[in-house]
Parts: sequence; C-alpha cells; structure tokens
Amino acid sequence: MKKRLIVLSLGGSLIIPDNVDTTFLKQFKKVIQKNTRKYLFIIVCGGGSVARKYINALKDLGINEKFQSFSGISATRMNARFMNYIFGVNLEEGIPHTMKSLKKYTRKQDVVFCGALEYKPKQTSDSTAASIAKKFKTIFINLTNVSGLYNKNPKKFKNAKFISEISWKNFLKLSNKMKFKPGQHFVLDQKAAAIILKNKIKTYIIGKNPAQLDKLLNNKKFKGTIISR
Repeated sequence: MKKRLIVLSLGGSLIIPDNVDTTFLKQFKKVIQKNTRKYLFIIVCGGGSVARKYINALKDLGINEKFQSFSGISATRMNARFMNYIFGVNLEEGIPHTMKSLKKYTRKQDVVFCGALEYKPKQTSDSTAASIAKKFKTIFINLTNVSGLYNKNPKKFKNAKFISEISWKNFLKLSNKMKFKPGQHFVLDQKAAAIILKNKIKTYIIGKNPAQLDKLLNNKKFKGTIISR
C-alpha cells in the first residue's frame, strides 16, 4: 500500500517555548513513528523563542527586516536539525533547503524535517509548509501552542471563542487583520492563508497535545480547527 504524504508545520513555540519541551517532544515522536506505517511526513519547523530573540535584537540594533527574516530562517533550520537528532534520521546529510532537494529526501525516509526553504519576502515556516502542501497536493496540519483558532487571543482574553470550522476566505480575512512582521505569532501567517485559499488546501490547526494529532491521523474526533470550503 502506497503511503500518503502529509505536511505538518511544527510551531517553534512547541519545540522551544523558552526551554526545550522534552516531554512534548517525546510524545510527538511516539505519535509520528506510530503513524509511519501508513503516512510519509514532511515536518516544517518554526523558529520559536530562538528566532524571536535574534529578530528582536536585530530590530533593536536598527537592522532591516530582510536580515531579521534571515536570522529567523536560520533558527528554523537549526530547530529542524535538532528534530533530526531526536528522531535519529539523516544525521549526516542534514536537512533540505530547497523544494527540489525536499522531494529527494521523501524518497529515502518516512519523516523529513526542514525549516524555511529559500528566502521569500513576508514568509514564515507556516507559509513554507503551505507551499509544500501545494507542491505535493496534500493536506496541511498546523501544530501550535493553542488548541485551534479563536476569534481573539485566548491567552489574553478569557472570553475568546473557539472556532471549530472556518472557510478559507474568512480565515484569510482574519489573518489579514494583523500586519506582517518577522517572528510574528499567529496560528497561521497571512501568506499561508492566501496559499491555502488559492489552492483549496484542506488545513487543520491543532494544539500541543499529540493525542489530538493521533486522532486526526486516524480519522477520529479531535479538538482543533478545520479550514476548508
């Protein structure tokens, strides 16, 4: 049976919120490895607190947004190498930096980690993952530090309402309410929202509980947000 390829965006806030979350990473590894019997995974890593610290320092020093973005890209790639070490895969060859090399990696292993690929303006690891889902014509799962999409930040507002399902068009409107900046923190960035709308990519947003990912991968009821239609 041919395995189905799935693209995951693994938020840097889950890998390294401040210190490395080893409890989460152990559980995440277990769920991914369990499901490699029927899936191939491309997992795009975010930069997390490391990226934001670099970006904020460059901003304070008056360095332009392009170089701030470069430092963020470097952090995503460092996190991807770190995830390789945890999974014990492809230790010698490193990680893919281009779409072309990414395809080669998927022929050799069941789990491929990468960070941001080539530099593109106003792009984060989320939009990289959305572009990869477009290339491989597959679904996109975004793992972040909240359980799904809310009408406002649930960490700041106790009355924030959970949104279990939303259209591509309405999600783009919601994401565009924020002005882009390197290292921004929203469940899915503006460019990713535009890509999934244009290419009609079914997208899921779920939180940091790997059990919810396992349920989603096995067609069971899960806590999260579906972006479609």
